[in-house]
Amino acid sequence: MNSYSKTKGWSWVPSLYFAEGLPYAFVMIVSVVLYKKLNISNTEIALYTSWLYLPWVIKPLWSPFVDIIKTKRYWIVLTQLVIGASLAGVALTIPTTNALQYTLVFFWLMAFSSSTHDIAADGFYMLGLSSHDQSWFIGIRNTFYRFAILFGQGIIVIIAGQLENITDNLKLAWSLVFGILSGLFIILAAYHKWALPRPKNDQEEFNTAKEDIVKEYFEIIKAYFKKPQILLIVLFILLYRFGEAQLVKIAPLFMLDSYESGGLGLSTSEYGFIYGTLGIAMLTLGGIVGGFFIAKNGLKYWIIWMALAMKLPDLVYVYMAYSQPDNMTLIGILVSIEQFGYGFGFTAYLLYMMMISDGNHKTAHYAICTGIMALGMMIPGMFSGAIQESVGYTSFFYWVMLSTIPGLILIKFISIDSNFGLNEDLKK
Repeated sequence: MNSYSKTKGWSWVPSLYFAEGLPYAFVMIVSVVLYKKLNISNTEIALYTSWLYLPWVIKPLWSPFVDIIKTKRYWIVLTQLVIGASLAGVALTIPTTNALQYTLVFFWLMAFSSSTHDIAADGFYMLGLSSHDQSWFIGIRNTFYRFAILFGQGIIVIIAGQLENITDNLKLAWSLVFGILSGLFIILAAYHKWALPRPKNDQEEFNTAKEDIVKEYFEIIKAYFKKPQILLIVLFILLYRFGEAQLVKIAPLFMLDSYESGGLGLSTSEYGFIYGTLGIAMLTLGGIVGGFFIAKNGLKYWIIWMALAMKLPDLVYVYMAYSQPDNMTLIGILVSIEQFGYGFGFTAYLLYMMMISDGNHKTAHYAICTGIMALGMMIPGMFSGAIQESVGYTSFFYWVMLSTIPGLILIKFISIDSNFGLNEDLKK
């Protein structure tokens, strides 16, 4: 594998994964806040926005073509430009009378472009870094990916809330926000066209007959599903975040909902502030610490502790639903605890999928893993709103805690290479 130094990695890994996380945040999180402000019910919001996971679920169907047609670098720049155009489309259609239908169309286009960008970016990451550097940067890339998500639901939402107050026009405020984001993505595309390295093994492979391409496509898919313990692997990827898949849909609605409805009654800006300050700092710390710990002791040693660190802090939502605190400092501390645990625990999940994907066709196989992961987020998210509106917030968050148990149990049965993720010096 052609390896680039850590210094060169710093020039593109953080910005690439920030760009990867941003559209995901817009599609899956910012859209939830927007539709809540448009007075759509929790059941409808959870259902509609969970369907937007579909491009990430089915992306393995076209991931082999990204692997063999053009270069990963080409796809990264192209999809970032399309995402920028999609954001402009959202900005232009929010003020219309059929805003929900029109914005969903552009969110769908953004989602398909983003999922294709994921394939190219993750493949580029594995082509451009050695195994050890991949482990070293896993915490960094995860941190900037999650930073982008929290930037979306933090800083961007704060700006939207402030513009709501300044303009006294909700639709105009959100249109301005999405217009600014469109410009930001055009800038990111231009930067990555200049900054991304050109590894020799990132080459266009579209030099065979169509029949050979189709044959290679099915061989790649077949090779993935012939891996040892594949059924257990798929089940683990699906269920590791079964509880969190439901929590992530309802938590923003809980924060924004009124006291009378069982929520915390936060304003748009207050919600953004909670997730855009302490949340970012603690999640960043959790991701970096997770990467360092795995590099020292390996994935097998840390995975159970990381899973517990990710799931047990979900209890803070049980407490907040029960007590409905109005102290912003307390809410910020509780959210920070949950975010640190998420950053720490999600590191192990990502590295496990990299371990499964290692070998031939690692780009396409990692895309299959992330597609299964997206399915594990999509299905629980679709019915989470209906469950919450049926039982209320407190009982719903108890249900979330029960939903974390299957993923913990499966850790006992999966196989993990004891050396995977270790510092190269420690393997000797």
